[in-house]
Amino acid sequence: MALFERLASRRLLKAYWKLVNPLVRTWAGFVPGWAVIETIGRRTGRAHRVPIGGRLRKDSFWLVAGHGRKAHYVLNMEANPSVRVRSHGRWRTGTAHVLPDDDSRRRLFSLNPVNGFFILLAGPELVTVRIDLEPR
Repeated sequence: MALFERLASRRLLKAYWKLVNPLVRTWAGFVPGWAVIETIGRRTGRAHRVPIGGRLRKDSFWLVAGHGRKAHYVLNMEANPSVRVRSHGRWRTGTAHVLPDDDSRRRLFSLNPVNGFFILLAGPELVTVRIDLEPR
């Protein structure tokens, strides 16, 4: 899978993820190590939900974006840092912070080792994102 993402054209990847994301989104917010983030589109203003691998630590959710600042959800977070995260079956509101100076490779395996392996193979550039969640 990771090799496919690394070698496939951007057009093919977009079509692939349009098919796969809805399937993964249904379980991602319930399985430990996975979540669904909801960002507001920087151009459309519509909500976009994306399944991602990461980890909830106290009142912060950490993730590493495999395509760095080119990932659309990261671009959306930079334009509007207000996001929602569904982790462990619950939606929580928070504020996203892109951390370009963080050691993303090291953090990758502490968050979700399985996802980290594939992101390391497929991700051409990595960037860490911390989402500070509102207290429960």
